[in-house]
Amino acid sequence: MKFFKSLNVAEWIIWATSTAAVTVSFFLFENRNYHYLIGALIGVAALVFVSKGKPIGQVLTVVFGVFYGVISYSFRYYGEMITYLGMTAPMAVVALVSWLKNPYKERGGEVRVNRLKTSERVLFVLLSAAVTAAFYFILKALNTNNLLVSTLSVLTSFTASYLTARRSRFYAVCYALNDVVLTAMWIMASITDLTYIPMAVCFAAFFVLDFYGFVNWSRMSKKQRTDDSAAKPT
Repeated sequence: MKFFKSLNVAEWIIWATSTAAVTVSFFLFENRNYHYLIGALIGVAALVFVSKGKPIGQVLTVVFGVFYGVISYSFRYYGEMITYLGMTAPMAVVALVSWLKNPYKERGGEVRVNRLKTSERVLFVLLSAAVTAAFYFILKALNTNNLLVSTLSVLTSFTASYLTARRSRFYAVCYALNDVVLTAMWIMASITDLTYIPMAVCFAAFFVLDFYGFVNWSRMSKKQRTDDSAAKPT
């Protein structure tokens, strides 16, 4: 209940609008695959919690990953299925542990925002390149639909998952880029089958939520640094 009380008007509007957009698009195109709708709504809720730095958001991310993996498999988006079930969901578990171990004092369960050191940034770039290259060949061997776009999705998903686990505010930038890629992917899928349109709408809504996440985490980071500086003895 404390979390819901902490939401401001803008956050309620973003959540309500995203939920409405996904729900309307689902019924508008007479979709009968209700796991699409349930998964999308869980994803929207997850991003609201994550944007506030609340660990429960990572629990919901794991659940969304399972739903999304099933949906991706249905259209032979094997990269998405493997990425979410084999990377994003497990990384959300790692992020949950990290967030629970690093709460910010006296902020109602809010996670402490982290800043990556230069050495870790270099490692991050190298890991991202290696994972992307490996997945390109794996997805090619699986005859994945829209191979290049799927590979780009792997890159943005990995970078976003890694930065989320490391509590960096730039996780939201990478997820926003991933949202753009996935919106395009599901629009292409919708050309074949209109029942996939709700997934395109879902990730368009995710883009808005991740953009807000970056704004809010930047605000959280600044507030935490200010509080820490004020707490230091003079």
